[in-house]
Amino acid sequence: MAANRKLTDYPRPSVAVDVAVLTVQDGRLQVVVVDHTLGGSALPGTFLHPGEVLADAAARALADKAGLRRVPYTQLHVFDRLDRDDRGWVLSVGHSAAVPAEHLPAESRLLPIRQGRPAGTLLFDHAEIVRLAVDRLRRDYATELDPAGLLGERFTVFRLRKVYEAVFERPLMKDTFRRLVVPNLESTGEYGTDLGRPAEVYRRTARSRLSPKAWATLTAPA
Repeated sequence: MAANRKLTDYPRPSVAVDVAVLTVQDGRLQVVVVDHTLGGSALPGTFLHPGEVLADAAARALADKAGLRRVPYTQLHVFDRLDRDDRGWVLSVGHSAAVPAEHLPAESRLLPIRQGRPAGTLLFDHAEIVRLAVDRLRRDYATELDPAGLLGERFTVFRLRKVYEAVFERPLMKDTFRRLVVPNLESTGEYGTDLGRPAEVYRRTARSRLSPKAWATLTAPA
């Protein structure tokens, strides 16, 4: 009877962990990719080891494959399409992360994002993992002010706008964007330069949450 069956009586898939690490470099949203043993490019990933939890596997994949340590990441989705891996029955638990470009190792390989997807071929269903990671990042950036800290502690509104333009892949109106973010900023009293012009330097306040209208503002047609 079914009640007497043991766990070993059931077929078990291999479980993988793959991490989409996003960043902004050269004015574009990009994702970290690595060379895969099968040939081609893929996200940093690994198989779950015995006695290991998913969080440990994700951290190990980032350290071993991408040279990244102490990177905050979140689970996205379980990818279980039966034909996703030619090697056999493999489930992947996709994760996402976002880090400042200066925190990446110098040898990191980056693939640009175009229309919310990687602008190049990735193995397996890793392009879909990236798509969901970009969607998550955009929702986060429409909810809070630079939640991943892609900028440093001090910045101009111009630099902040350029990060948001990269994340959302669209130009943003200067005055409209300023009105959106200034309530979440405080002046440092310092001035820098943007495009050769003096520009006030700001820092974040404790009020990180953006206006509920932010999503409509950031995604409205240009």
